[in-house]
Amino acid sequence: MESTTEQRAQELIRATGARLTRPRTRVLSFLLGHSQPLTHHDILAQLPGEALDAVTLYRVLDWLAEHGMVHKIAGADQVWRFGTGAAAGGQDHDHAHFQCTSCDSVTCFNDTPLPRRLKMPEGFTSQEVDFLIKGTCPNCSGK
Repeated sequence: MESTTEQRAQELIRATGARLTRPRTRVLSFLLGHSQPLTHHDILAQLPGEALDAVTLYRVLDWLAEHGMVHKIAGADQVWRFGTGAAAGGQDHDHAHFQCTSCDSVTCFNDTPLPRRLKMPEGFTSQEVDFLIKGTCPNCSGK
């Protein structure tokens, strides 16, 4: 019997009208089971089952991000992290991210209010706004 996250992954992929592939399902299912965004390296090392090669994983992650099933978070360390967070629920990605300066973990702050709108100078149109808060997470601060 398939797991709930695997079924959810298959539903999300089918909803795009694109082909359902095993690598897409495995990676999305894996990310749906994690509450925090993970790096390419973390996913490659922790993905259960038969190993995926690095290039295939990059392609799958890019495809999932392009289709709104995961979002890419650029950390302060210039390393991309991938998480489902709001993406899997069909919500937008307008939320803050917190990166711990001690362990480098990244957490989505879905419930932290952000400024409503940024006033852009004439001629500029924003497409995406990133909010990255840096500090110490509860695990590293001992709280």
